[in-house]
Amino acid sequence: MTPAQSARREHPRALFAENSRAWVRLLPWGVAFVLCVALLPTAIVVLGNDYGLNGGVAAGLAVAQAAPLLLAVVRPLQAWYVVFAADVAGAVALLAVDFPERLLWPFPPMGIVGYVGLCLALGLRERRRTLLLVWLATAVANVTLDIFAPHDDGARGLLLTILGGVALLLGGVLKERSEAQRRLAEQETISEAERGRRTLLEERARIARELHDVVAHHMSVITVQANSAEYRIERLSPVVRDEFTSIAATARESLGEMRRLLGVLRNEEAQGELAPQPGLAHIGQLVEATARVRGPVEFTPCDVDVPEAVGLSAYRIVQEALSNVVRHAPGARTQVSLSVSEHDDRQGAWLTVLVVNGPPPVRPDGPLEASGTGHGLVGMRERVRLVGGTLDVGPLADGGFRVAAGLPLSDKDLM
Repeated sequence: MTPAQSARREHPRALFAENSRAWVRLLPWGVAFVLCVALLPTAIVVLGNDYGLNGGVAAGLAVAQAAPLLLAVVRPLQAWYVVFAADVAGAVALLAVDFPERLLWPFPPMGIVGYVGLCLALGLRERRRTLLLVWLATAVANVTLDIFAPHDDGARGLLLTILGGVALLLGGVLKERSEAQRRLAEQETISEAERGRRTLLEERARIARELHDVVAHHMSVITVQANSAEYRIERLSPVVRDEFTSIAATARESLGEMRRLLGVLRNEEAQGELAPQPGLAHIGQLVEATARVRGPVEFTPCDVDVPEAVGLSAYRIVQEALSNVVRHAPGARTQVSLSVSEHDDRQGAWLTVLVVNGPPPVRPDGPLEASGTGHGLVGMRERVRLVGGTLDVGPLADGGFRVAAGLPLSDKDLM
């Protein structure tokens, strides 16, 4: 038993207490109150006047059979003990009086109505084993009392067993259906969180692989330049030559360590990612490909040298933004622009990536690609955060969408 289940058993909550709607939470209390108010005076009158029981005995039995229905909202099993004992005691008490044959025995109509409501509450709260034991106890008591029946009631004497069993079954079915829906909702929530986490991890892994390519290239260049310095530069002193040799050795060692750490991110299925990674210069080709397939795209390029990490991030952001346009606004007019500007609160130049699309010409019934993870913005934010940039995304008033990213170009901001 989990701690939450133990806490619920120590401090039971009312039926439907976890429901978000107020009227549903109040419904069990309302039903129990109406049954109690209706059955209590009715039972006193019927047991005293129709069945001929003593007034005090009739009042005591009526209270014991009706009042616990209020307790049944919170503790239905404890209420059942009281009501079941009162019903059996009432049946035995009726054997001592002479009542008309037309009246039900061993359980009068008021007792049957209250007991059926109690069985419904039991079905909504208790386990299958408990419900089966309750029904067996009811059936055994009913059959045993029927042996001493003062009149021949036929099948009428088994009404409590039949109707109680139906109420227990109905309550149990409703409870299991509610629990199945709750587990399904919890599983969907967990699955959504897992999908987001998996998308984030996959994006981080891809970024790490791409950074591996970028850093490995620069480290290799350092190694080659350090090794070839003595051949390219004349009359190097022994001290300088030793310094270049040390730089080359350190670069090779760092390159090997980095490849051992990040190389595990590559696998046999990722052969396509071994090619040089795209950058700022490839965004135009991406825009042209999208325009040919899905709709008009205006592109404003920016001819500037940017760090490879920034160029790759800009390319991926535009790629994901255009993919979202294809999925959610096919045929919409789209603008892609790249520009360099001074950032307000930091020194140095920043690359601004802006992708804006209008509303689709025809509103689609749903996304064109149903297999998407729905977490493309997670990858965008991760890339922007990696280079220390900013990201602003959101819908527009005309039904379009805007993606604006600011990526720092200075080495200090990229650290």
